[in-house]
Amino acid sequence: MNRIKNIKKQTDNRFLNMYEVEALHRDGSTSPYFIASRAPEIKDLKISTKKEHPDGVIIYAVHGDNKDKIVLVRQFRYPINDYVYEFPAGLVEPGEDMPACAIREMYEETGLDFHPVSVSSAYTKPFYTTVGMTDECCGTIYGYCNGTPTNVHQESAEDIQIILANKEECKRILKEEKAAIMCAYMLMHFIHTPDNDPLNFLHEI
Repeated sequence: MNRIKNIKKQTDNRFLNMYEVEALHRDGSTSPYFIASRAPEIKDLKISTKKEHPDGVIIYAVHGDNKDKIVLVRQFRYPINDYVYEFPAGLVEPGEDMPACAIREMYEETGLDFHPVSVSSAYTKPFYTTVGMTDECCGTIYGYCNGTPTNVHQESAEDIQIILANKEECKRILKEEKAAIMCAYMLMHFIHTPDNDPLNFLHEI
């Protein structure tokens, strides 16, 4: 059932735009509904394409010979005017696949070398982030990192601190710090994984 009658593009920005849709309700009435999207034009909205094309990737990366640390970033975010803990992430460029994007973004944000692992598409396919306000889809790429963290490859507009967190630090972050909800859930998972390899669960499907 089509519950969208009309769509109007309200902004013309590079990375994020606002769209107004005329939403049709169950009782036949309508009202405006506002959607933020990475889509540059109406034809690119997921309303239009009906496809979950990945807008970005989130990177779940284990670091160290003992596989006992997770790679996090503590990033300044303007919507809250504060720092928040997240997983490294970034937007997929045209023609770029998600593993290649993950390798590039990890290096740019942290200076670390990222080695993705091949897993079932059920774990990596794009899922919606905050679907009440945006049609953004992100896939998660899993793998291992090595190297020494550095911020020298970050853009001048980025304010990102690189964190290699063990389980005790993850517990502290959950108790005391601001975190993106996807990051928080994945930290809960990391805390409760067996000590031998936090990525072993990827072989269950």
